Amino acid sequence: MTNNSTTAKGNNYLFPMMVIGLMFFAIGFALGINSYLIPLLNKALNITSGESYLVIAATFSAFLIFGYPASLVIGKIGYKNTMALSFLMFAVGLYLFIPSAKMGSLPLFLCASFISGMGNTFLQASVNPYITILGPIESAAKRMSIMGICNKLAWPVAPLFLSLVIGKSVKDVQLTDITLPFYIIIGVFLLLGVMAILSKLPEVKAAGEDEDSAEDCPYAANKTSIWQFPHLLLGCLALFLYVGVETVSLGTLVDYANSLNLPNAALYAWIAPVGMVIGYLCGTIFIPKYINQATALKVCSIIAIIGSILVVLAPAAISIYFISLMALGCSLMWPALWPLAMTDLGKFTKAGSSLLVIAIVGGAVIPTVFGFMKDLFGPQNAYWICLPCFLYILYYGLSGYKIRRA
Repeated sequence: MTNNSTTAKGNNYLFPMMVIGLMFFAIGFALGINSYLIPLLNKALNITSGESYLVIAATFSAFLIFGYPASLVIGKIGYKNTMALSFLMFAVGLYLFIPSAKMGSLPLFLCASFISGMGNTFLQASVNPYITILGPIESAAKRMSIMGICNKLAWPVAPLFLSLVIGKSVKDVQLTDITLPFYIIIGVFLLLGVMAILSKLPEVKAAGEDEDSAEDCPYAANKTSIWQFPHLLLGCLALFLYVGVETVSLGTLVDYANSLNLPNAALYAWIAPVGMVIGYLCGTIFIPKYINQATALKVCSIIAIIGSILVVLAPAAISIYFISLMALGCSLMWPALWPLAMTDLGKFTKAGSSLLVIAIVGGAVIPTVFGFMKDLFGPQNAYWICLPCFLYILYYGLSGYKIRRA
């Protein structure tokens, strides 16, 4: 799948990548808010860990419901306008967190998280295929790695921003203290929506996506259904598991640090993003010049497997630091999985990307299971859930992505 769109002349993708990079930062920031809210809700509402992790589940469950409708909206109004629409949804969801805090209502918190998840769904459905087909498919993982840096650096920025504006330790924060920082975040997200409308982002299409250019992608030309692409379907399962374990890596650090009674728990939110950014930097340097996307996926899967084993077997006091190794393994999985799964989809590109967006619901399922495992087996043993997920992703990198239907 190669790009056949009218992007900037001379393959100059700098401006579109800067704009999309800002969008990826917004996605990471919105998700990073959850890592601050989980221990706060756990304390303020006197609920179990499993119940507090339902906030993440509510956010990611929106991907299951709105993943396909998002692709239809993109088809009608284009990538850029869908990005702007997503920020309006974000603003509505973020606003609902304020009355949720005043009422101390978990159901309202879940509703607010779900609506924020809608915004996340539409934004992810826009920016991921956009950056994948913005240039040659062979270097898609490199572009996705750059976007990943923008995204993952934003995860720890969110709890740090909330801590700085509120001016209290997480253990001392009251629910109503989140009002001011959330108003600030809402204003910024609305500005991003306006920026998306005004920005001169070119519309892009994959090779063979138009009916009159179907011959550009012969593998997809004679297919009649998105279900006839086994490498895509296997890739969806890999992405489902990946998003789940990545969310565990990024979203549980503050809670885990609290469980271990470590001081300044919010500062531990940086452990996983540092590992991921190191991986993303390697991706921008080595892909595709020295290694291809499939090799990157295999190497990262092995690193993540080793990291997940060390997290549960190392002494508790230092186990939290091995989450950075798990996160390092996660780093190039997203950049590699998207182009590997979307290769040769042709006219089914938007439908295929919608399936991949739906697969992001793994971020709802795996962390929720993690939360209940924490209640049953303790915080450290809960990380065992990551091992089988990484083993399947290794399988996809070894052979799953190669499977084609004649």
